[in-house]
Amino acid sequence: MPPRTTDSTPERRDDRPRSTDPEPRAGDAQGLSDTDDPADAPHPSDAQGPADAQALADAHHGADADGVDPRVVAVRRAADGARRWRAAHLAGCAALLAVALTGGAVAFGGAGDGGAGAGAQAVSAAGALSPGDLARGDLATGIASLQRHLRTQPRDHGGWATLGVAYVEQARTNGDPSRYPQAERALRRSLGLKPGNDQALAGRAALAAARHDFPGALEFADRALKQNPYNERALCTRIDALVELGRYDDAAEAADTADDRRPGVPVFTRYAYVRELRGDVRTARDVLERALGSAHAPADVAYVATALGQLAWNQGEYTTALDHYARALAADDDYLPALEGRARAQAAKGDRAAAVEGLEQVVARFPLPGPLVALGELYEDRGADGDRAKAGDQYALVDAWTSLARAGGVNADLDAAMAAADHGDKEAALRAARAEWDRRHSVHTADALAWALHVNGRDEEALPYARRATATGYRNAAFLYHRGIIERAAGDERAAREHLKAALDLNPGFSPLGAREARTALEDLEGNR
Repeated sequence: MPPRTTDSTPERRDDRPRSTDPEPRAGDAQGLSDTDDPADAPHPSDAQGPADAQALADAHHGADADGVDPRVVAVRRAADGARRWRAAHLAGCAALLAVALTGGAVAFGGAGDGGAGAGAQAVSAAGALSPGDLARGDLATGIASLQRHLRTQPRDHGGWATLGVAYVEQARTNGDPSRYPQAERALRRSLGLKPGNDQALAGRAALAAARHDFPGALEFADRALKQNPYNERALCTRIDALVELGRYDDAAEAADTADDRRPGVPVFTRYAYVRELRGDVRTARDVLERALGSAHAPADVAYVATALGQLAWNQGEYTTALDHYARALAADDDYLPALEGRARAQAAKGDRAAAVEGLEQVVARFPLPGPLVALGELYEDRGADGDRAKAGDQYALVDAWTSLARAGGVNADLDAAMAAADHGDKEAALRAARAEWDRRHSVHTADALAWALHVNGRDEEALPYARRATATGYRNAAFLYHRGIIERAAGDERAAREHLKAALDLNPGFSPLGAREARTALEDLEGNR
């Protein structure tokens, strides 16, 4: 499956739960108000600042502390502290209702999110952009151009479909959840003008995936592919949905089909991730390296190089990972997944000061659960009272992010379960993990449920899930560590030694606190032989 040269920009995955809506009939009003006209749409350069973020939080929780979740109150107090970046955290928490993580985000083993380039490429499909807009890859300019185009050509179904997809991308890049309803209205208008058009159906698939509605994403992708078997967005979203639902054999088949029909960077990166999940690291690396060789746009280079960095980090190859992250940041020095990955690799190599500095920069802008927990654990590992307090601030911010996300209708159960199991309410972690398992059976949800059961003292019940998390061959040190600790608690010392050793051999710096616990447990087990 040699990658072929492509000029396309990869779609970035960003997921949101929401039920799907029936396709409107041609001529229906589609529930659109006058404000949905492009002339009345908010300017795409509008962004929420800290004041807007606090207003959003107040709208969800009330302007004062009465009746407010005490964790959110604690975060607001922390936001008023002396350090400027703490205030940025709360602003980001409110803004980030539109930003989600895939199953692998906490373990940093997923396909990864990316920059704004995908939206610029999608916008170009409508032909409403100038060559200069395309050369800059300016998503806001592209959306403004589309809005102007649709004022004069309001029956352009392709333009509405493209605007909807662009809004989905802008929601992710700007952390602006208001764009999701706008995206849905634009896509429904496209379908009202031309029922069944594949552009809008593929856009609905991307929107459903952005809301973590993976069954809906799969349904819309399949409908789009019935109309146009070569629709790249639908092909890619179909792979994403199958992966997140834990249907890995089907995802591998879908990746092969997509590679046959629309080879390019978006398909190659997904193809590689499916192979990694099945334990075929060599093929995943080979595909990504050749994809990087075919990448030309800076967004493509940053995206693929970061995927290579994540793959290397998962295998404990920290110097190689840092080289890949350096290449990603040379292409885009503001690419957050690469900045986060570099910090994790620096921590694993022992450069904790650089890692802390890097993660502080990341969470000051986008305080997502993964980097917040990673930074909190680095603080906690240093052990001083002040550092433990700082760690507590990070974990409280995860709670605040979760509360705000849920208030906005976002499914944050997987992130909540993984963070709370180690650093929060253990019973809440189990409830969240069970809820996510009821929705989808991926390796990440299996691992989350196993660990949540363990921290609640239910190790015999946890064991089947821990085994299932590692059954595909996916090489993830955190999964192996969780399995080993659960096996030890369940009394299977031989299996516990095997999997704890495997975790530390694979990636000895997978987590500051987890790796330390794994080493201590393994030493105890060896001493008992």
